Amino acid sequence: MSNTTKLALEASLKKLLLKKPVDKITINDLTEDCGISRMAFYYHFKDIYDLIEWACLEDGKRALADKKTYSTWSEGLEQIFEAVLENKPFILNVYHSVSQKKIESYLYKLTYDLLADVVEEECRDAAVSGEDKALIAEFYKYGFVGMMLHWIDGGMKADYRELVQRLSTMLHGSILNAARNFEQKQSASLSKETETSVYKGYKQDKIEMRGDRAEMSDFPLYLNTVAGGLDRRD
Repeated sequence: MSNTTKLALEASLKKLLLKKPVDKITINDLTEDCGISRMAFYYHFKDIYDLIEWACLEDGKRALADKKTYSTWSEGLEQIFEAVLENKPFILNVYHSVSQKKIESYLYKLTYDLLADVVEEECRDAAVSGEDKALIAEFYKYGFVGMMLHWIDGGMKADYRELVQRLSTMLHGSILNAARNFEQKQSASLSKETETSVYKGYKQDKIEMRGDRAEMSDFPLYLNTVAGGLDRRD
C-alpha cells in the first residue's frame, strides 16, 4: 500500500510537470490530483524535491535491472539514457527549473551502482584494495555522467546509442587494465618493504657480530644467504 501511494504521487508529479514548472507545483496540487491527504504525502516525503529524488532513483533502478555485469554494462548505461529520455519533460523541467545538481545526484547514484558491480567483477582475480576499486568506479562515474549531462543540455537530440557504442569501444579492457596497474604497484611496494626490512636485518647482523659499518656492496650476498636459508654468522 505504501509503495502504491508513492507511485501515485510520482504519476501525479509527472502529469503536472507537463503543464507547469516544478517550482510552481504545490503539495496541494499533488494531493488533489491523486486523491490523498497532505498527511499521507508527508508520511512518505518531506517535500516535493524528496519525491523527485525518489522518482528518479526508482526509474533508474527499473532501467538497470540485471544490467550490472561487465558483459552487460553498456546495455545498462544505454538503459539509463532510455530512462532519462522516456521522462524527458520531467528531467528537463527539473534540470532547468530547480537545479542541475538534482539531476547530477540522480545520475551519479545510478552510474556508480552500475560501475561498482562491474569493477568488482573485473577485479575478482586481482589483489586490489577496496579503496582502489572505489577510485576506479568513481573515475568512470564522473566521465559517464559528464557525457550524459552534455547530452541532456543539448536537449537529448544526439543519438545516445551511438554514444554508448563508442564509449564501449574506447573503454574495452580499461577497467581490468586499471586493476592490474594497481595490483602491480601494490606488489612492487610490498617487495620494496621486504627488501628494506631484510637490509635493516643485515645492518644489525654486521653491527652485532663485527661492529662493521653495513655496506650496500655486500647486501646482494646477504640476500642470497638469507634466501638460501644459510646463517651468515656461522
